Amino acid sequence: MKISVRGVSVWGPGLAGWAQAQACLQGRAEWVDQAQIPPPAAALAPNERRRSGPVTRLAMAVAEEACALAGVKPSGLSVVFASANGDGGVIDGILKALSEPGGEVSPTQFHNSVHNAPAGYWTIGHGSIASATALGCYDWSFGLGLLKAVSEAVVEQHPVLFVAYDQPIPGPVGTVRVTKASFACALVLDPDLSQQAMAQLTLRYDSQSTERADMPAHDGLRALAMGNPAARSLSLLTCLAQSRAGSVKVACQPGQLKIEVSPC
Repeated sequence: MKISVRGVSVWGPGLAGWAQAQACLQGRAEWVDQAQIPPPAAALAPNERRRSGPVTRLAMAVAEEACALAGVKPSGLSVVFASANGDGGVIDGILKALSEPGGEVSPTQFHNSVHNAPAGYWTIGHGSIASATALGCYDWSFGLGLLKAVSEAVVEQHPVLFVAYDQPIPGPVGTVRVTKASFACALVLDPDLSQQAMAQLTLRYDSQSTERADMPAHDGLRALAMGNPAARSLSLLTCLAQSRAGSVKVACQPGQLKIEVSPC
């Protein structure tokens, strides 16, 4: 499958938006392992903004920037949101509430506990009636989410916004499902290869491949990729940031997604 990348965004430690991430991934700036708080979700009305949690703000931050850089209207885009952990903070809060006398769970907490909450907030904020998919595929959420987004774009012949995001999980669950830091990325994918774009991707899914997935060469970024499923995107993002041709292998289950990157 062939697809063009019209917009991209990143948010994570030392990577507060595409401009800073691009400088770091190009080697023009030193990467600093420092947490970055995403901006408020400006697209949401005040009530929804108060109800939304940090995972939603993280996902919406990259989604908004990718659309802005692509010059596309968010309300018209189909979206695919992918996360391994969902909102672990909300789940931890609900489990704590259930363990206490009375076991009363906040309606807002319950509302935010569903895996498609960030995608739902996105469609509400932008008044969108386009399709919205939320995936949870454990450590392969980025690769399988990208495969789903590109497949939809190519088959349905319309642009798709793909967002991958994960945050650490607090409490007991976080001790067995360890996520080191918050990270998110977003890509605006367009099957119309005649449109102005950053790069074109050629993707092939190999269900039998047992090759190792690519990881960043930089020690700190490699540790970030190993510690957050959404950050498994960093090898692809590095190619895009450096505007260079290359091949990237992304883990799926089963198999592997093999991507050829051609800068425009």
